[in-house]
Amino acid sequence: MIFNIHQTIQINMIKIESIANSSVFQIGSAGVIKPYSTLANTGGYTEAAPQIGAEVVPATSLVPL
Repeated sequence: MIFNIHQTIQINMIKIESIANSSVFQIGSAGVIKPYSTLANTGGYTEAAPQIGAEVVPATSLVPL
């Protein structure tokens, strides 16, 4: 089965709040959406973060009251 799709798309503004490894952002039609994810060490870290102790208490509440 063959589909011929002709479309015109005009985008004035796109605001994307968040991107995650499993996000899919599509404009228009696609025959196949291939999954693609990457992890990047943008901070240049060379070892794991240290473990925090049980005595650490957040200075503020994490839930808006």
